[in-house]
Amino acid sequence: MLPVLRRLGLRAFSMASDSYSSGTHSAAFVTCPNDTVAKELARGIVEKKLAACVNIVPQITSVYEWQGKIEEDSEVLLMIKTRSSKIPALAEYVRSNHPYEVAEVISLPIDQGNPPYLKWIGDIVPE
Repeated sequence: MLPVLRRLGLRAFSMASDSYSSGTHSAAFVTCPNDTVAKELARGIVEKKLAACVNIVPQITSVYEWQGKIEEDSEVLLMIKTRSSKIPALAEYVRSNHPYEVAEVISLPIDQGNPPYLKWIGDIVPE
């Protein structure tokens, strides 16, 4: 019974969302060494219409391997909402303006969401 209700709910959501096509938008993630870099990148990303919104999440801890050593650093995380078609330009902008030798730029397609919010992303970020 539950799978049937879930399918019906997803269909109702799909109809209510003006036929949002899964994956049209993406959430991208970029780590930064500090708040200053994060704010500069976020402002540039939004000003250049590479994203509709960038959330700055302060004080994360990253543990990673770099050049054969395990590192641990405090960082700031950017959560970027944009069109999936803008990810290559977003990645290029970050590579060109980020202080890290290898900047993190990863993205995940948005499968579902609040229809007015998804429409807003599309209205703000041109094709």
